[in-house]
Amino acid sequence: MNIYVKKAHDTLNEVNKVILGKHGEIKEIMAAFLSNGHILLEDIPGVGKTTLALAFSRAMDLSYRRVQFTPDVMPSDLTGFSVYRREEDRFVYLKGSVFCNLLLADELNRTSPKTQSALLEVMEERKVTVEGVTRDVPSPFLVIATQNPFGNAGTQMLPEAQVDRFTASLSIGYPDYENELMLAKSVTDQNRLDSVGTVLNTDILLHMQKDVHNVFISDDVYRYILNLISETRRHPYIERGASPRATIALVKMSKAYAWLDGKTFVTPGDVYSQFPYVVAHRLILNSQARMQRISKYDVISQILSNVKRPSLGE
Repeated sequence: MNIYVKKAHDTLNEVNKVILGKHGEIKEIMAAFLSNGHILLEDIPGVGKTTLALAFSRAMDLSYRRVQFTPDVMPSDLTGFSVYRREEDRFVYLKGSVFCNLLLADELNRTSPKTQSALLEVMEERKVTVEGVTRDVPSPFLVIATQNPFGNAGTQMLPEAQVDRFTASLSIGYPDYENELMLAKSVTDQNRLDSVGTVLNTDILLHMQKDVHNVFISDDVYRYILNLISETRRHPYIERGASPRATIALVKMSKAYAWLDGKTFVTPGDVYSQFPYVVAHRLILNSQARMQRISKYDVISQILSNVKRPSLGE
């Protein structure tokens, strides 16, 4: 295991100190960060999403901002705006919330489409344009966005173009009985986040992202990736399948997951494990699936079973 992979695992260990029993989910979020991607958490309130983001920011020494999205949040709250200062006789630009390394966009599906669009630009371009001037946000720039289950009071569907910008999606969910018991016993007057130590910094994280990019994928594994994505576009229960952006995301996530396991190449097993996280939020089921109460994960399981895995690299 090289020194950078060890640092990545040390980071996971620090986050696991405060988010109990969610090792797999935390590893997926780390993989998204290593692929320079954004993560969408589809969860109920109160399961530790803010604590999770804060723990990652401390362990990786990232500048951190949190925005609680409500209907009155404006695009300028994210991108910044200019104000006139009489004593200087000029307009001064004040930076918005996106000028950080890690942004927690909490309850994103409660705000207006206009504000969501402002976040969309910076997620894709890593820059904002205000009053004709384009400014880069810090590097790396990573977003953890949460959305409440659709149908909750004040929620609305995220636009498909917005959803497609997220590299992967997952749910943290409730802790199991034993871990929630440990959580209850650990309640003191001390902040649990104080136990999280700093393992790396932005320069090291950027180096890790470059290292991940160099992970090798064979032609057979590339074809396996494309076959899985293509199957989402012709499955009888899917109205709209995964986009080419999903193909790119699956390549990146597979590389990051393989790298976290100390490998220099991607196996079909890495692709198999990452496929549900990459495509679940991108798929739109048709009326036939809804009538038969077939879920996205039922369809994903069918696709994984139907598409033959290459033996190469296993």
